[in-house]
Parts: sequence; structure tokens; C-alpha cells
Amino acid sequence: LQYAILRANLEWTPQGLVSTKPENVKKEQSALLTDLVCSEPSFVVVVAIDFGTTSSGYAYAFTKEPECIHTMRRWEGGDPGVSNQKTPTTILLTPDRKFHSFGYAARDFYHDLDPSESKHWLYLEKFKMKLHTTANLSIDTDLHAANGKRVKALDIFAYALAFFKEQALKELSDQTGSEFDNNDVRWVITVPAIWKMPAKQFMREAAYKSGLVSRENAEQLIIALEPEAASIYCRKLRLHQMVDLGTHTTQNGFSPTDNVGSGMAQAKEHVRRNRQSRTFLVENVIGELWSELEEGDRYVVVDCGGGTVDLTVHQIRLPEGHLKELYKASGGPYGSIGIDYEFEKLLCRIFGQDFIDQFKIKRPAAWVDLMIAFESRKRAAAPERTNPLNINLPFSFIDYYKKFRGHSVEHALRKSNVDFVKWSSQGMLRMSPDAMNSLFKPTIDHIIQHLTELFEKPEVSNIKFLFLVGGFAESPLLQQAVQNMLQGRSRIIIPHDVGLTILKGAVLFGLDPSVIKVRRSPLTYGVGVLNRFVEGKHPAEKLLVKDGTRWCTDVFDTFIAADQSVALGEMVKRSYTPAKPSQQVIVIHVYCSEKEIVGFISEPGVKKCGTLRLDVSGTESTAPRREIQTLMQFGDTEIRAMAVDVSTGRTVKASIDFLSH
Repeated sequence: LQYAILRANLEWTPQGLVSTKPENVKKEQSALLTDLVCSEPSFVVVVAIDFGTTSSGYAYAFTKEPECIHTMRRWEGGDPGVSNQKTPTTILLTPDRKFHSFGYAARDFYHDLDPSESKHWLYLEKFKMKLHTTANLSIDTDLHAANGKRVKALDIFAYALAFFKEQALKELSDQTGSEFDNNDVRWVITVPAIWKMPAKQFMREAAYKSGLVSRENAEQLIIALEPEAASIYCRKLRLHQMVDLGTHTTQNGFSPTDNVGSGMAQAKEHVRRNRQSRTFLVENVIGELWSELEEGDRYVVVDCGGGTVDLTVHQIRLPEGHLKELYKASGGPYGSIGIDYEFEKLLCRIFGQDFIDQFKIKRPAAWVDLMIAFESRKRAAAPERTNPLNINLPFSFIDYYKKFRGHSVEHALRKSNVDFVKWSSQGMLRMSPDAMNSLFKPTIDHIIQHLTELFEKPEVSNIKFLFLVGGFAESPLLQQAVQNMLQGRSRIIIPHDVGLTILKGAVLFGLDPSVIKVRRSPLTYGVGVLNRFVEGKHPAEKLLVKDGTRWCTDVFDTFIAADQSVALGEMVKRSYTPAKPSQQVIVIHVYCSEKEIVGFISEPGVKKCGTLRLDVSGTESTAPRREIQTLMQFGDTEIRAMAVDVSTGRTVKASIDFLSH
């Protein structure tokens, strides 16, 4: 079918080269799309995995009941004062590097190990950020465990996904009363929208390694962008499912002029009462909130997670309620773990960097304990708070410090210049509310700066709603800062169970991936080519004379430009010819840049970011000139490539690799 479509749309030009009739390009795209969509396999259930920086979980819905989204069973363990609908993103490997446990189970087992034993075990937490912060991410990228030992990042991510696969399939088997077949599952994994292509591909590679899906059935896995998933869920909201900080009427039983924190407390109480039910009914009609939106209305989704903050601007397209991304996703590594780093810096000021570094290596389990104690106090920080926050110091911290320095923790606090942290007689660090709030300030300032810059863009005018989602969105300090910055320019909506918004939206996305119709390309993508040299247009140093013909080297042939609108399924078509008839593989380097207009691959800021491989073995042809027609799809969450050998009509294996350097 693909071959017939392509052949019908080709004609010979006087130069004897193949070109496409312009009027047929759109027809060809839609026919190819139809072919792709028709070959979509059918699934019984969609399972979404929200692989978070600080906590993770899964949710699912049967395709026959798309409005019923089930969240995972309650996890064993849990912390006082912290909702445990998700489990911490922590993983424990045995001393011989075999998978032992994940989440609360990993943390609790590690905590109970004797210090002499625990230093041999490999414990990892908050490791997802490595995929965002590593400049040259590859299959061989390493992570560091709490004891300082290195371990392959791909192994850790694969172990985690295998754990979720096992948990979800077991729950589905229990629910259906028979062994559930993995082939009946469409898997969805969420990633930040600001992640670059290598990080998204890394997640896919980990999924292959974990056995979640196979390379042969690559379409069984969809990578979903976190703020997009949140956006899809938010449009289903009814008024009783959210806290609205932007109206001046009483809503959900409280007035927005009340302390923001009290509103969230009531919302949390509502959630706690409904915690027993793990099934969320998503209205299969457009929600009440959505009914206020008209064609062309714009809204912002601010996804505040543990590691990153993602900002996405969407526009509503009626009547179907499809979404169009108006401005490319922006944000950065400004998630709530920034507050943990600030706390660590504070401890270094009081007790010395040398001691903290040593303590983390020598007593890794006690360090984890200290950060758990900080986590629950961190969640109690609020703008109006007046009473201090007490943080338990583990006994081994107090004991190890005395051995290390020769004097007590109390002495260190007295001697340090940090006067807003005191020592309480119960063996706790006592922080004033201002001290705690100051730990939040750098992270919140980054978010507010990003939002301020975003709202100054011409594409981002007349924003009707701002949806605040992700676990960090529960912070009253962040809510108040966003409210102060917006000054009533748009309404702030916070869904109940804000930490599960992405998870539930990811299930909806898996049920209908075509809901986002238009995205913006974050980067300019292209390949390096030779063009005929034009005197006066091309620089002299780019001239290459070959067999009497003058060529210009290093020309950047653009596939798609940064910030360009791309429709779902939109194809970019290029033709390539093997240099030698006997060639088995065509390898083409893909380059990218943040600039919209790029002339040459040698320009500053242009990076080689991937390799397009076309496997032409087994498609030998008698034609004097072999042409491989390549179609690249950019409107999806991942870039995909397909190729056809024009002379034989056979499909050629095509893949874009962003992880090889």
C-alpha cells in the first residue's frame, strides 16, 4: 500500500531526478497515516507508569471502560504525614548487584541493615535527574549508589520498570481471575516535556531491557510528556475535583481569601476520606470547567515535580476538544529536590562539608533517615506558619559527629553563625519557619522567574487558566508565590490528588494518543549535505571540487525548525542514494540546534545529536540509480523514521539513534 501511494505521487523531472507532485503531498501524508493507524494493534488495557524523581506509581484502565481509571494498590510501608499513594523512587541491589527491592520495601530493608553490612549494598534514590543533567547521555552512563559505588544507569531503570511490570500484571491477573498476558497491555511511560531526545530514547531502551516491551513490538510502548498528560486530565475536571485559587467566591467550602494552606488541608481531607477507593471516574463528557473554555482559549500547565518543572501552553480546538501546543515546553531542573539540596548546604554550613561527605559514605542508611525526617517537615512549611519545625537527628549522626570532631552537635550549632537553627533538648534541630522558607526560596524564585518570562511572550497572552500540578504543587509556599506573581491575570486551578494528575492523564493519553493534535518542535533538526557551490552565496572555505564539479560542504539541510508547529503524524520526506550499489547500510548524521535558522553544520551551537540508519541489505535492485525514500514523523512525542526502496517497493529498516556518540 505504501509503495503504491508513493509510486502514484512520483514523476520524472527533466534532470532525471525523482520529485513529488506538490499537490499530492498532503494526500500522501494522510494515506501513510491511515496505513500506520490501521496497523495499530488493539489492547485490552492501558497501564501508565509515572516514573518520578521522588516517587513513582502506576495506574490503568480497560479499553472497554475508558472512564474508569484504577490506581495501584496501597504500598506497604509509608511515612507519617506523607501520602503514600505512590512509592518512593528508591531501589536496592544486593552486594552482588542483583535486584532486591523497590520503593518503601527497599528503603525499610536498607534502613534495618547493620552499618557494617549496609555499606556493601547498593541503594539509589532520586536517580531520574541524571537523565536530564548528563550532557552526553549514552547507554553506558553510570549512576552512584549511596555507598559511592558506580552502577550502570540502564540496569537501574530496567530493574525499576521490570518491578512495575510485575506489580501491574499481578494486580491485573488478580482482578481478571486469570493469568494476564503482557501482549494485551499498552504501556505508557511519562517523561518531562523538556527532556531531550537521548533521555526519551534511554527510557525506551530501558523498557526493552526490562522486558516491558520488545523492539519488534515497539508501538506497544508510548512515551507521554508529563505536562501534556496533566493537561489531558485537567480538561476532564469537574468543579468538585479541584481547588480554585483564582475566584473570589467560596468554592469547595472555603474562600480563596483564606490561607491557601487551609484550602489545601480541606482538599487533602476530602482525598483522605476517598482514599479507600482507588478507582477514579473520569467524566466522559467535557468537564464543567472545560465548558467555560471557548475555541481558541489558552491555558498554561505548570507541572512541578521532584526533579523538574515543566511549563506548557495549550490552546483548545473545538468541537472535539483537541489540544494544540502554542509554545514549546520550557522549564528546568527546579523541582522540590532543590529544597533538599539547600538543606544539605545548611548542614554543611553548621557541621562542615568534610563531615557531611564522610557521614553520607560511612552511614548511608542514617543519611537516608535524616532526609526522610526532613521530608515530612518540609511538607509542613506554609506562609502563615509561626511555630518552629523540629527535625529528628539520627542517633548515629550525633554519635559519629562526636567521634569525627571531638565535640558535640550542640557545640557545633552554638559555634556556627546559623542563628535560626537551634538545638532542642529532645535531640532535634529546631528550625524557625523563616529558616525553612528560605530553603524553598531559590527553587521557587527559579519557577517564578520562568513563569514571568513565559507570560511576557506574545504567544502567551490572555491565559484563562493556570493549572498547577505535580507533587510540589501541594506546597502552600509555591501556591502563594504563583498567586502573587499572576495578580489575578488568570485563574489558578489545583486538582485534588494533585500528585496523581499526570498518572491519570497518562492513562487517558494511552487510550487516545491523537488527543494532542499540534506540538511545537523544541529544536531545529537536519542533516549535513553537499550542495552545488554558488559564488557569492557560499563561503570560499566550504568549496570542494570533485570530478570537476564545485560543491559546497557542510550545508545544513533542515527537516524541521525550532518552535515550528507540527501536526500529529506530519511527515518530512527526503530521498537518499547509496554511494555504492553494493552498500548495505546508509548512515546519515542528524544535527540539532536551538536556533531557528541554521546554514551550516559547523555553526556555533549546532550539535551532532543522532544517527539515521537505513538498512538496505536484502533490497538489491537492478535499477541504475537506487533511491531510498525516507519519511520522518515529528509531530509525536518521539521522532520516528520509515523508509522505502523506491525501485523495489520494499520497506527499509530505518531508525534514529540519539544515544551513540
